[in-house]
Amino acid sequence: MGLVACQHKMNQPVTTESNTLEKLLQGNNRFAAAHPLHPDESRQRMGEIAKGQHPFAVVISCSDSRVPPELIFDQGLGDLFVIRTAGNLVGGLEIGSVEYAVEHLQVPLIVVLGHEQCGAIKAFVDGSEAPGHIKDIIDSIKAEPEISSIAKDDKDRLVHCIEANLRHVTLQLQVQSFIIREKIEKGELRIVTGKYDLEKGAVTLLKQ
Repeated sequence: MGLVACQHKMNQPVTTESNTLEKLLQGNNRFAAAHPLHPDESRQRMGEIAKGQHPFAVVISCSDSRVPPELIFDQGLGDLFVIRTAGNLVGGLEIGSVEYAVEHLQVPLIVVLGHEQCGAIKAFVDGSEAPGHIKDIIDSIKAEPEISSIAKDDKDRLVHCIEANLRHVTLQLQVQSFIIREKIEKGELRIVTGKYDLEKGAVTLLKQ
């Protein structure tokens, strides 16, 4: 379901993964409708979070400058714990950062967020030569089983590779992290996957 199409009640307390996701859905609705509130940007808010952070969601997203999580979900200072890499890829350092958020900050929701026309995935699909450590990014994508199963003559290969990459990242968070897996099994944590539309400003949740 696209987030823009969702209707939600405002001002619900954020205490579980259910209403933290609700808060993100509301924020994306506002952003996509060009009516953002820009919450939690005041000097008072700065003073509050200087004493400690209490983000309500982790967002793993692409480093692409067009996909800033705080803006597209219309959130502010201290609201989101964000990890950004090209192609929203995760390795030990990134997963460790997520573990810190869910273990020490008790964050109940992880959002793995990709986007249309992802440059990292497109570079892999195009098969172009990558200089320097950019090649590490392409090689990492190439090694994903979910990606390699997609036929090279698929007319929608880029779209399918982007979605396959999101499934891979979501799975790796659970496979590689006992902390994340245990939290999910206890019902204390949920992972959702979404894709951002660059033109419409809307995030669509993908089926797990």
